[in-house]
Amino acid sequence: MHARFDPVRDCFHDLLASGRETGASLTIWYDGQPVLDLVGGSRSADGPSGQPWRPDTLVNVYSVSKPVVALCLLLLVDRGRVNLDSPVDRYWPEFRTPATVRQALSHTAGLPAFPVPRPAAAIADWTLLAGDLAAADPEWTPGSLAAEHAWTYGHLVGELVRRVDGRSVGRFLADEIAGPWRLDLGFGLAEADQRRCADLRYGDPQWPIRKLGDPGSLRARAMGNPAGGLDLAVLNSPLWRGAEMPAVNLHATATGLGRLYAGLLAGGVLDGVRLFSPELVAEATRVQYDGPDVLLDRRVRWTLGMQWEPDGSWGMGGLGGSSAWADPGRGYTLAYVTAQLAEHDRVDELAEALHSVL
Repeated sequence: MHARFDPVRDCFHDLLASGRETGASLTIWYDGQPVLDLVGGSRSADGPSGQPWRPDTLVNVYSVSKPVVALCLLLLVDRGRVNLDSPVDRYWPEFRTPATVRQALSHTAGLPAFPVPRPAAAIADWTLLAGDLAAADPEWTPGSLAAEHAWTYGHLVGELVRRVDGRSVGRFLADEIAGPWRLDLGFGLAEADQRRCADLRYGDPQWPIRKLGDPGSLRARAMGNPAGGLDLAVLNSPLWRGAEMPAVNLHATATGLGRLYAGLLAGGVLDGVRLFSPELVAEATRVQYDGPDVLLDRRVRWTLGMQWEPDGSWGMGGLGGSSAWADPGRGYTLAYVTAQLAEHDRVDELAEALHSVL
């Protein structure tokens, strides 16, 4: 139907045929309409003989989660219930760090790692982890420096949602965003949705060691606590899928993420349902911090929950290769979700193929 996009379709199938991809889906919207919805490979780790990937297959997308939890809080900002420049402790009195809501959303609050070592079981204990964050001392003066709040972001932002609204961020997302916009994604999956999940698998056995970095480094402290966030036995378990770790455990379809970014690109409206004001979308996608990110060890332009790229696109990639973004200049949104934990070269090639036909 959309022959123009055949080079993207071919690239997707080539990734599967070569074995560089073993289970994934891809959704692209262009000029306000869906033009590609592709699935391929297996949702189980036992290769081509396993269960085929379906359009409703959910997969853990790591940091692609972060803009989604940010949008929950930003919806409350848009409704006048939260002020971006108020201190966090206005809404969360036990919170000790003198950071503003804006700094919490833009990875400059100074709390990139949970301060108390916790086992994998703590993933399911929201109160414990939020309490650890509330009592922590910041690692730098809030606002002065950025480090991706790798595991902590979801509790920092999600507890603000809970304090203001009363619902958990997973419930809030389902009721206020995913439901109205018909997005197949969520935090804290019920048993029926867990049965739709793809099993994550390593592209190579060294992947978790490479990603964690040197023992004792900021990266290792941020991504190794609570334990288990890079361990397949945890990631593919009911513990992980049923918990709310909103920095990193959104489970989503590419279709759901593609629709989300299409609504944002259209100024906050999708299928005639307005969730966000155009002004809120503009502020949420504006660069708030431009400088070194000491966890990612490179220059990053942080918006309120997303990364902004020099070509004007905004969105977020996740550890392992999933990614979702909007490109206002070229008029498209792209969402790619994968169970094969490897690098981002796959989605880079898909984007290159897309750009060649636009």
